[in-house]
Amino acid sequence: MCGRYTLYTTDELEDRYRVEVSDAIRANYNVAPSQTMPVITANGLEMMRWGLIPPWAKDEKIGYKLINARSETIFEKPMWKKPVMQRRCLIPANGFYEWKKEDDGKHPQYIHLRDEALFSFAGIWETWNHDGKEWHTYSILTTSPNKEMTSIHDRMPVILHKDDEAQWLEADTEEDIAVLLQPYTNGKLETFEVGREVNTVKVNDETLIGPINSK
Repeated sequence: MCGRYTLYTTDELEDRYRVEVSDAIRANYNVAPSQTMPVITANGLEMMRWGLIPPWAKDEKIGYKLINARSETIFEKPMWKKPVMQRRCLIPANGFYEWKKEDDGKHPQYIHLRDEALFSFAGIWETWNHDGKEWHTYSILTTSPNKEMTSIHDRMPVILHKDDEAQWLEADTEEDIAVLLQPYTNGKLETFEVGREVNTVKVNDETLIGPINSK
């Protein structure tokens, strides 16, 4: 599961992905479903809404249920197979949040790469036409947890190694796509607890990623 993430080094997008970046893209420390965020496709940077809406959907509410797609069944279900074969994307991020269940409730954790400030989730996207308007929406693929994530949650987003990003966008066989849908390398993530203010979408500043209860 990946229900919140961050993207705040927006000034690095242009150099990192070799794309044109609008000045309108702002730092976001609390990216939530239904928000519109930068996504990288084979054609460059595009702004898309988080929460995939299939072409057959009656309204946009289904997108809240489709913010993630399980990589283990991505080639089996018709709703996912066409996007994963034809419409893959990179979702830039600096980190993500996950909630660890404890006896006294859920404690938000912040997770990021130790050695890279900006990285990419593996994503897929779709087009939804409604009332004469074309919507582009995306979903983040998930997989089983790596060593650091095991104590936090039983799922984690698929984080691509930088050298694999081109293959993710360009691959044309199930085999070349599936090989990338793995838990991230053990020992490469840093995790720590953060304040529960992240639970409120309207709270959106750098204090959200400040560690608490650090040992």
